[in-house]
This record gives sequence, structure tokens and C-alpha cells, in this order.
Amino acid sequence: MNVWRKIAERVPRVRARIAQSRQRSPRGRVTTVLVCLLAGLMMTVASIAARGTDLRSDRTANLRDLIVTQGNRNTELRTEAEALRDEVEQLSAQRFGAPPVDRASTALEVAAGLVAVSGPGFRVVLTDAPNDVRPAGVDDDSLVVHQQDIQAVVNAMWAGGAEAVTIQGQRVIATTGIKCVGNTVVLHGIPYAPPYVIEAIGDVNQIEASIDASEHIQVYLQYVDAYGLGYEEQRLNQIDMPAFAGSVGVTLARSQ
Repeated sequence: MNVWRKIAERVPRVRARIAQSRQRSPRGRVTTVLVCLLAGLMMTVASIAARGTDLRSDRTANLRDLIVTQGNRNTELRTEAEALRDEVEQLSAQRFGAPPVDRASTALEVAAGLVAVSGPGFRVVLTDAPNDVRPAGVDDDSLVVHQQDIQAVVNAMWAGGAEAVTIQGQRVIATTGIKCVGNTVVLHGIPYAPPYVIEAIGDVNQIEASIDASEHIQVYLQYVDAYGLGYEEQRLNQIDMPAFAGSVGVTLARSQ
């Protein structure tokens, strides 16, 4: 009886020693240290990657801000280029050259859009559909003005004999590119939001007839009737267009 009592008294002590031995085993201590080191490493890597910012940042907002910033910079550069061009023209006027050559050069500059021009013309304004217009089953892309819509109007104006064209007041030349970025249109590096104003100087009747004959514009007018996109035409007695102020982008050309 005493033997069994002694054994019963020793069992809890043995169990406690076994648990204590397990807790203090070198293997357990090493495992604990490795887990702590791994957790610290993961926290450090996350901190370096984030660098104090949100890991899920709004990339769209950053892109929009970048476009606006670059647009402002391009505006400054264009203003500087205009001042330099005026200085070059003043210096050129002071030199003695052959008048026929000067007249030919001026005619080429007008055709290239490098000289300010004025005259009667035609204006087209394109706008997106109102924000409250959301027809069921219609994609949002069908409710906004795209670069091909603007390009269609410009092409129709050229086909109608336009002598000069501007978009949002910027002179259009042979190397002008129109690009859509989100819900804005980028022209010569500057983003613009609707309404998009397109003007042309030339024979108003011919320009208007060419616009009316454009198949792409006729398709656009169907969206105007169906979804409320904006389209306006206006004849103008006088339009003043500035010279193109950016880089022409062509260093060598050859006539065929």
C-alpha cells in the first residue's frame, strides 16, 4: 500500500520534470529564436518596400498627376519656344537676303503651320454624354469622345480645303498626334478635358460639306441622338490661329 502511494506521489513530479525538460531543450530554444528572427526579417522587408507609403497606392491617380505635371511643363517649354521663334524672326528680318527666297520661305512656313493666320472659318465642338446618362447594356466607352472622333473632324476639315486647323487652340501640323489617356485627350504633350473645340480656316461652305459627307461623323451623330453626346457646328467670320510653337519633329524630308 505504501509502495503504491509513493508511486502516485512521484508521478506528478516526473511529469513536471519531463515538461520542464522539454521546455528547456536546446532544440526548442533554437526553434523559438528562428521564428523570432524570421518575423523580424519579414517586418523589415515590408517596411523597406513600403518606405512609409501605402503598398496599395492609387496608380491611376499618380498617372493622372504625372500627366498634368508634364502638361504644365510642356506649356512652359512652348512659351519659351515662342519667345525664341520671335527672336529668330526679328533677327531674320534684319538680315539682307533675296526677297523671292524670303517669300517662298514664308509660304512654306504658312503651309507648315509655323506662322499665325486669321480668316473666316468653321468650328465643331464635341462633348461627352452627361454624367446622368447610363443606358442599360451600353459600355461607358460609347458615352465619351474618343481620339478617332476628333481625328475624323480634323480629316474632314482638311478634305474640305482647310488652310489651317486648331484643336483646343493648338495649331495642328503634319506631325500632330492625338492620344486618349483615361477620360482626357493629350495633344502635343498637354492633356485636355471636354468639350473639344476644333476650328478650321478656309472656305466655310466646302468645309461644312466635307464634314456632312464624313461617314465617321455620321456614325458619331447617331450616338449623339441615342446617348446625348455633344455636337455643335458654327460658322465664324473671323478666327485667329497662333503659330505652332513646339518641335516639328522632322529633320529631313524629300518630295516625291
